Amino acid sequence: MDLEDAMEVINKTSMVESVLEDSNEKLVRLLFLDPCLEFHFLLQNKIRRNSQVSVAFNIHPPTLFFHHLLLLASIGFSACLFLHERRSVYNMEAMSGKIVQNVSVSQCYQLSRKFDTQYQRDNFAPFLRNMLPFQRGKLACTSIPSMQLHNLSKYQSSCINRRTVQCNAAPSTTAVPYLDKIDFSKLQNGSDIRGVAVAGVEGEPISLTEPVSEAIGAAFAAWLVEKKKVDGSQRLRISVGHDSRISAKKLEDAISRGIASAGLDVVQYGLASTPAMFNSTITEDDSFLCPSDGSIMITASHLPYNRNGFKFFTNSGGLGKPDIKNILERAADIYDKFTVEGLTSSKEKVLASVKRVDYMSVYTSDLVKAVRKAAGNIEKPLEGFHIVVDAGNGAGGFFAAKVLEPLGAVTTGSQFLEPDGMFPNHIPNPEDKTAMKAITQAVLDNKADLGIIFDTDVDRSAAVDSTGLEFNRNRLIALMSAIVLEEHPGTTIVTDSVTSDGLTTFIEKKLGGKHHRFKRGYKNVIDEAIRLNSVGEESHLAIETSGHGALKENHWLDDGAYLMVKILNKLASARASGQVGGSKVLTSLLEGLEEPGFSVELRLKINQSHPDLKGGFFRDYGEAVLKHLENYIDSDPKLKKAPVNHEGVRVSGYGGWFLLRLSLHDPVLPLNIEAPSNNDAVSLGNIVLAAVKEFPALDTSALDKFVQAS
Repeated sequence: MDLEDAMEVINKTSMVESVLEDSNEKLVRLLFLDPCLEFHFLLQNKIRRNSQVSVAFNIHPPTLFFHHLLLLASIGFSACLFLHERRSVYNMEAMSGKIVQNVSVSQCYQLSRKFDTQYQRDNFAPFLRNMLPFQRGKLACTSIPSMQLHNLSKYQSSCINRRTVQCNAAPSTTAVPYLDKIDFSKLQNGSDIRGVAVAGVEGEPISLTEPVSEAIGAAFAAWLVEKKKVDGSQRLRISVGHDSRISAKKLEDAISRGIASAGLDVVQYGLASTPAMFNSTITEDDSFLCPSDGSIMITASHLPYNRNGFKFFTNSGGLGKPDIKNILERAADIYDKFTVEGLTSSKEKVLASVKRVDYMSVYTSDLVKAVRKAAGNIEKPLEGFHIVVDAGNGAGGFFAAKVLEPLGAVTTGSQFLEPDGMFPNHIPNPEDKTAMKAITQAVLDNKADLGIIFDTDVDRSAAVDSTGLEFNRNRLIALMSAIVLEEHPGTTIVTDSVTSDGLTTFIEKKLGGKHHRFKRGYKNVIDEAIRLNSVGEESHLAIETSGHGALKENHWLDDGAYLMVKILNKLASARASGQVGGSKVLTSLLEGLEEPGFSVELRLKINQSHPDLKGGFFRDYGEAVLKHLENYIDSDPKLKKAPVNHEGVRVSGYGGWFLLRLSLHDPVLPLNIEAPSNNDAVSLGNIVLAAVKEFPALDTSALDKFVQAS
């Protein structure tokens, strides 16, 4: 293979940018899929197949390189590659002349978890503003102008061959120019901010860029100053943390710049949990720069790897929907005044003033103290227990080494503790069947007493006993209700709307409490519990089937780790009192809980482009569907509407029940059905079908499939 042949193959893999020549050798500059990673490829005039090639890497910061090796191998060379920053040597035999396509990210990503797609977007803007990352086993699709070659050894800096480099994939439309117009209102997701932070998913353009995040940081700072009513002599402080997502660090720096530019102090915690970020606003510890006046958690919970978002806290708790709307309106105004030059020049100056603190050590210490206190101040109250943790590669890996082990528990068999924002093993979600199967299998394989699983940012959790019985959804609510009602007899348990009738019977008849079923949405449930207390009705627990659980004793914070601490307290106190049997003490608390023989959740989508909407809003259409269903039910004496219902239409019949409600944010009507048998569930499904057939914009295909398959 001569140089021209090599160049032809290299061009097909879209790596060559430009070539510099002299009389003896040629320097080929390669731009791979990550512009943070510059390759300087030295080729001799005559290159034969399987000859050795040296490639010098300049990396800032360390990032993916394995897929680049695969691409090199596709050219047909045997390469000896020197990774300068790591002083390591990797040898790779030639593969074939075929261009490598669809390289699996699940293999290559294990080598580095610092792959940050925002880095190339902003540090190389405006030249590389359309560069896309290597994501999900697909080669990036992009078109970029060439850059000048800088001084490289004896080669003079110049730009010889300006051309457009095209990757071997379809051109993308998802890249966002540096200061594109953004509709900030679309970033609101209830009481959170959510957006797309990583390119690579078709139809999901980036909306949460660094400039957008910087504007949001400045807006939250301004909101906080106004909220606290501070004078000019007081300087407020905001703490910032993030989960394991691949876009986390760049967003942390961006939002920190926004806060600092508004004149407030910033303390970065790095990898943290959402509950810890709230706790930083109430912790009194000057050595850890606590308390913070406000805090921000960078997370998108269990959503896919390309998403991210922000949660905001003060010492009063999480911000509500009106607050988020206000902050986004402020951010839009701030963003409109940004310039590329101003943002670039302020980066280093602003970040130099940011402080960094290991606050998670404070938070985990408090959790350990809580368990010891419940066990009568025994140093290792969990000694003899074998407990495994599944963090799903989110932020919850700390729980094994920093909480359970200091308490004496054995944690061998714990899995997916290492942060990995690609979530290669399973979605970190206690509601996900695959995730629950994974922790259940870990418990059984290791003959553990208990398994604990967290979502990405540790504000949700679930557990599994030694037999593989899952404590999630209705069972987790029942277990926590039993624990709380032992401590606070007669208290009201507030839950979301999709809890079962059997749970109501269990709470009220077996435990002697009161079940107050409210709307979906963890903030709705928590706020309702707070409201009940304010009007004289005692409530100590607000909990959703999703795994969000908040206790009055813990500042009404939905803390998945603290929820598990309450369960550990039960184990520890039982052991201290001489009881044996591992997690049986927990399972025994569920005796008498009636569970449905069959349950299903279906999603009926509203087609917003359907003529039947007549240009109206999907919420109006959805409300019309619910109103019609309500009237339809009234005409059937076999069916009974729930006497008190705060969301949608809940109906009992055929020994079970169904709930049709309108999603909080999406054009969807979720339908939950629980019944003694599949046939009874189908009967309830047919009732819904008959009622909504007059609404052609409602896609009932999921329900049709369910009733026809049964």
